[in-house]
Amino acid sequence: MANPFLTVNDEPILLGQALKYLQAAGKLQPMITDILREYILDRELQSRSDLDVPAASIEQAVVNFRLERNLSDPQAFQQWLENNRMSYEGFHQQIMLGFKREKLKLSVVEPELENYFIQRKPALDAIVLSRISLNDYELAETLFNRLKEHETRFEELAKEYSITNESSFNGMMGAVALSTLPDALKVVVQQTLPGQIIGPLEVEGGWCIFRVEQFLEASLENPQIKQRLQNELFERWLNQQLQSAKITLNIQD
Repeated sequence: MANPFLTVNDEPILLGQALKYLQAAGKLQPMITDILREYILDRELQSRSDLDVPAASIEQAVVNFRLERNLSDPQAFQQWLENNRMSYEGFHQQIMLGFKREKLKLSVVEPELENYFIQRKPALDAIVLSRISLNDYELAETLFNRLKEHETRFEELAKEYSITNESSFNGMMGAVALSTLPDALKVVVQQTLPGQIIGPLEVEGGWCIFRVEQFLEASLENPQIKQRLQNELFERWLNQQLQSAKITLNIQD
């Protein structure tokens, strides 16, 4: 008899039965996907000879990890290792594996990153807007005219009249991706200079007055955008590997 995968109240559960339980719960496919992803990464790392990590980098990463988590005391670190069921060698290996995976990711995505950025840039460009949201068109028209005549400040009207949460922030919506704006609004704001007011525009059944605050053009110099695109490209590469793999699932008792 095969060794049990789990034992519950002295009753063995074989791996095949455990997989059937996961299948019945609708959780088998995500687990298989995770296993396959790890398999593909492991095979790729084993086949590459250009991903070696300097020992000094690993040691520094270990030091940084311990400092960030207040584990500089040897006893505290040993307790952390025991709580996480890990040996020091295993922890070292995990750090090294993280470095290698990052190097692998960069080697996969860097050749395509610039062209991918050009493709994705329209969806990454953003704009900072303020707005006054109203249900009444005539009131919206009146407030818009007051703003055009400089009779009052945008922030004051937003705080007094706007029916959405931005009223608490003097109308400030913050940064919004241009690609998420309704088409009619997107066309108008792209032709508007910062500081200018537009409206009233019908948005989701109400009427809004907008002020364009700032355009935020996407750039690969932005670390967050660069990281996001790198992750997207690496996920695409991983999915391509998954789709091309020949996979057979055998569930046995």
